[in-house]
Amino acid sequence: MKCPYCLNSRTKVVDKRNLDELDAIRRRRECMSCGRRFTSYERIELTGFAIIKKDGRRESYNRGKLTSGLIKACEKRPISREQIEKCVAAIEAELKSCEEKEFPSHAVGEIVMDKLRELDKVAYIRFASVYREFADLRSFEKELTVLKKQAGS
Repeated sequence: MKCPYCLNSRTKVVDKRNLDELDAIRRRRECMSCGRRFTSYERIELTGFAIIKKDGRRESYNRGKLTSGLIKACEKRPISREQIEKCVAAIEAELKSCEEKEFPSHAVGEIVMDKLRELDKVAYIRFASVYREFADLRSFEKELTVLKKQAGS
């Protein structure tokens, strides 16, 4: 592990914790050269999974792409990076629990929207507007009406 500050490869672990909710190990490290501390996370990578795009292409699952989409949807919202990471972990857990190794992008998108709906309604609407390709104000109004009904029940 290289120090993000001085790029020295000699570091030592000063603290380690299992994060069950993130399905990861958190390590607090100290650089042996500059003495600065930083945190790293270790998790098992989801491999062997493919996403089937709308046009039929298959693409390897990419955690970074999923995380990036959630970060964009949650931009300027009171949502911490840890909450986003937990959301990604929950989505991955749902994918792991399936027997399939290939998932249509629309199925993954629906899982993401379910998790965002629970996390933050504004982030959900942002994601849905791109994912469902809202073309006009009427599309937004329709989705807001559904949200209002769900909130009322």
